[in-house]
Formats: sequence, structure tokens, C-alpha cells
Amino acid sequence: MKKTPSEILKEYWGYDSFRPQQEDIIWSVLQGNDTLALMPTGGGKSICFQIPALVQDGICIVVSPLISLMKDQVDNLQKRGIQAKAIYSGMSYRQIDELLDNCIYGRTKLLYISPERLKSELAIERISKMNVNTIAIDEAHCISQWGYDFRPAYLEITELRKLHPKVSFIALTATATPEVAKDIQEKLAFKKGKIFQNSFGRDNLAYVVRKEENKDEKLVDILKKVPGSSVVYVRNRRRTKDIAIFLQKQRITADFYHAGLEPKFRSQKQADWISGKIRVMVATNAFGMGIDKPDVRTVVHLDLPDNLEAYFQEAGRAGRDGKKSFAALLYSDGDLKTLKKNFEVSFPELKEIKRVYQALGSYFQLATGGGLGTSYDFNLIQFCENFKLKLLPTLNSIKHLEKMGWLALTDTIYIPSAVKVKISREEIYDFQLKNPKLEKLIKLLLRSNSGIFTDFVPIYEDKIALNFRVEGEKIQSILNLLAKDGIIEYLPKKSKPQLIFLKERVSIENLNLDSTLYSFLKERAKFRHEKAIEYCTTEICRSQQLLDYFGEVNSKNCEVCDICLERNKSDLKKGDFERMSEKVSKILKKEDLELKEIVDSFHAKNELKILKVIEYMVSEKIIENDDGKFKLVAQ
Repeated sequence: MKKTPSEILKEYWGYDSFRPQQEDIIWSVLQGNDTLALMPTGGGKSICFQIPALVQDGICIVVSPLISLMKDQVDNLQKRGIQAKAIYSGMSYRQIDELLDNCIYGRTKLLYISPERLKSELAIERISKMNVNTIAIDEAHCISQWGYDFRPAYLEITELRKLHPKVSFIALTATATPEVAKDIQEKLAFKKGKIFQNSFGRDNLAYVVRKEENKDEKLVDILKKVPGSSVVYVRNRRRTKDIAIFLQKQRITADFYHAGLEPKFRSQKQADWISGKIRVMVATNAFGMGIDKPDVRTVVHLDLPDNLEAYFQEAGRAGRDGKKSFAALLYSDGDLKTLKKNFEVSFPELKEIKRVYQALGSYFQLATGGGLGTSYDFNLIQFCENFKLKLLPTLNSIKHLEKMGWLALTDTIYIPSAVKVKISREEIYDFQLKNPKLEKLIKLLLRSNSGIFTDFVPIYEDKIALNFRVEGEKIQSILNLLAKDGIIEYLPKKSKPQLIFLKERVSIENLNLDSTLYSFLKERAKFRHEKAIEYCTTEICRSQQLLDYFGEVNSKNCEVCDICLERNKSDLKKGDFERMSEKVSKILKKEDLELKEIVDSFHAKNELKILKVIEYMVSEKIIENDDGKFKLVAQ
């Protein structure tokens, strides 16, 4: 007898009940409906397709744009005992070939694949043979030109309908405006469509915007007032290290994170932050996606965001446990000028984009007509130096070539080395007898990896080297010799971004750049920039502005953002506020009191006023509620 969604949830995740709307979304998928789930960051989107995959026979195809996100989800599923695999750029043809075969004939329940990989003949041919039960599209806003992160490869997803016309689609996103939500359904050709939308409102999250010329000093003030874990977002990599060092000097445990760090360092930093060894992570937007840490008390942005979609997603990483948390944005007049300049740089002229495309062909020594579907290690800095190109305009040119469907550039990835034994067990035994110096290494490989005769298995040369008390390079050298002798197949590790040519290379004369699409994207980007500036400079409830942007009109004031608190405070005469707050501080110096005891210390006619004063003092961390009693916060 098949297990129910609730039983699956308990068995693999250990939860007794679903979060709001999760179960309704799951049943919609199981009933064969095309389903759009609009859920805020941290709302538990993944479970909405992972559980249908486990309830039904067959495999779920998950289309996801970020390699780091795919790897995190696959690792987490495997730790729970769920068979999950991922295909992404940088893997060899043999690895992909065998992995897809296992999805047809093995027990794999979820296959994560990037949209670019869906275009390959190998993937299409193998997916057509799979027993597919669900097709999930994560970060579904990427399919819409109205969205902030349009990826043309997402438009190819509807090809899966031709392969499996009866299989239901589930599209999921945390950042869809009404135009984007409508576009997702149209582009994915929804049939029996159902939409589920949790409110994007977060009652426990207070949004705060401050205009500050000395942002570093204000950051320290925030971190000292609000204890607990924090993420500080900055725009460039160099600043992550500078701010982390600055915080360390203020005796705040901090570290820095960006995509340019080696994978082992990124993993260690992330682990230290999740465990609480490091309190504050200063990072670029490369940090946070797929990280499950519910007790983040503050997310601070030290730069104006390019758009409210990205800001909302990043700010939403605070307070996922439902407890009071803060999303603070600090900006200066100079930031407004920088944002305008960034907008201009992000749209290079079409002739500059053509120049970069031509240089890429030369860099990879690609002949006209070649390169289709090929993935290359890519070093942007080296590329720019070789061709005397400026870094930022070049990167933005590559992004536009992505949006026009010519190529794709992945985030920095780490793919561990992989090994497969090519000869039989009897032959490997004979080889060991003839090569006693290699016996220990071969035994270690065989003992650690039971499937090594049939599949590529990941290995870690540095760990093996520890067993032999040698350098990792020595193990790599031995593995290369074994591969040369035909004993094993050895695929060395990779840790660089991958650039993929999605179309054959064409001559510069035949490079068709869609000027209409380019103009539309520029217009939309300008609109999003203006909305980001408006969010910071308009005296309207911050939460209300965000909800309105995402289509939740007529929402109420949140009463906890900086605008609402200032408005509540201003309802009191300045003299009354100062007198009352001073009295509250004075009586709490003597002893901790319950709310009623504080209110009773004032005349009955001032009850509403004193409640506003207390609310403001709590929000500003002047006082705090400790198990029903209020006390002064130590400064």
C-alpha cells in the first residue's frame, strides 16, 4: 500500500504536520493539475514537489537554474535516504550518459537538471524513456521576460510536454509580480491550472531603511542592539572581506563569503556560520540560496538593491523560525548615483556585445559552426586581460548573450573527482598481485565505493592522501597513471565557472542580436531600479510597498517597520513621548514588570499613549519582553 503525503513527511523529514498550503499544493499535483506555487522565501517550496515524487511510482524531473542550489538539495535528499541525482555543466559525457541510464533503470526518485541541459539530444532521448511522475520548475520566474532574472533556456521546458503529455507541471517561485505569474502559466502552457499563493507578508519581520553617511558605524550599532545570527550583503567581493575585518575589530565574530573563493573555503565558512561559530556572514548575493538556517535575526544590506525581487528574497532569509527579526537597508546619496551608473553600465551597446562574442570564439578556439552544447572552464579575468576588455562591461555583455539564448554562464561550481574501474574484479585482483605498491590504494578505492565497477563514484584525493601521508598531487599522479594503463577512468575535479555555447558559433555578420528584446529588457530594468529607489525614499509602510509590488493591494500597515513606528511615535507630542519613555526606563531600572504593571503606573487616560511608547521602546531594543516581564536591555 502506498504511503500518504503525511506519512512521507514524517518518515523522511520528521515533521508531524505541513506548513500552510503545502498539503493543498501536493494534492493538486497528485490529482494531475498543472500547479503554480507562489510562496515566500523559506516557505518550504521544495517539499511541494519532493513529496509527490516519493508518493508516486517513477521519477520527478526538477528543472533548476543554479548549480549550487541543485547540489545542496541533492545532498540534503541523499542524507535523508532519498535517491536523487543532478546533471549540470562540467560533467563529462560518460558521467551524464550513465546517470541518465540509472534514471531509466534504477531507483532514482528525483533528477535535477539545468534548463540548458534539456536542449541536448542525449537528455531528450533518455528522458523520453523515463517513467516520469512529475515535472517541477524551480525559480519559475526565470521563464518570464517580465521578471528580473529571465533565462531563455527556460522557454525550452515546454518540450517536456511533448515527451510526457500526461504528466503535470508544478512551477514554484518566491518572487513573482502579477505580470510574471501570468506569464509563467502562459509560457508553460498550463492546462488544468491551479494557483496557490501564500501572502508575501511576514508579521515577524520588521523592514527598516536608514539614510546613513557612515554605514559601517550604523551596522555595528544594529548588530549590538539585536543579538543573534546575521547576514550582511554588499555588492562587491572586496568589500565582503573589508567589512568582516572591520567587524572583527569591533569584537563581533564575522567572516566573509563570495563566489570567487575556493569551494572548500566556502563550505567551511558556511558550516561555521550555520553552527553559530561565526555570528555574522558578510557576503555577496552568492550566499544564502538553499541554506536552511531559521534563526537569522538580522539581514542588513549596505548597498541599494537593483530590484525589489532580489531584495525581498535576500531580506526574507531573516526570521524563518517565526521570531521577531529585522531586515535593514542602509543607503547614502552616493548610492543613488551608483545605482544609476550601474544601470547604464549593465546595458552595453550592441556592438560591444558582438565584440565580446567574437572574442569568446577566439578564446576557446572555436571554428564557425562548432561549439553547440559544449561546456568550458571559464576565467573571466584572464579572458578580459587576453583581449584588453573591461571587466564589468564584458560580464554584462555575456549576460545579454545569455538572455538572447546564445550561451550560458554558470555560477562557480565544485565537481569532485570521479573514478570508475574499467576491468573486471578478477583482473583487478591480478593487477594488485603484480603491483603490490598500489594494493593499498586500490583496496581503499574498492572498499569505500561499492558501485565503482558500474558507475563513476566521487573521490577526494586529499582525504586519500592523508591515509598514505603524502601530498594530494601524488595521489592524482598515481590515478592518472592507472587511467593511462586502462585500469580506471579518472575524471579530475573542477572548481571553475562553466561557459556553455547553446548554439553553434556563427560569424559576427550572422550574430543576430534581438534589439527589440534588448530594448524591452532595458525598459523593465529601469522600472525595477526606480521601484527600488522609491522603496527607500517614500514615506509609506515598507511592508505595504513590497506587498503592493507583488500584487497584494489594499494590505494594512505592518505597524513594525521604521515608517509605521515613526508615525506611531509622532502621534504623541514630543514632550509626552520623552516624559513617558524616561519614566518607563526609570521604573524598570528598579525591577522587571509585566505590561499591566507598567501601564498602571500611568493615568488611565494615557493607556493608548503608553502602549505606543512601549511598542516603540521594544522595537528599538531599549526594553525587551522576557517571559512575560519587561526589562531594560543592557547597552
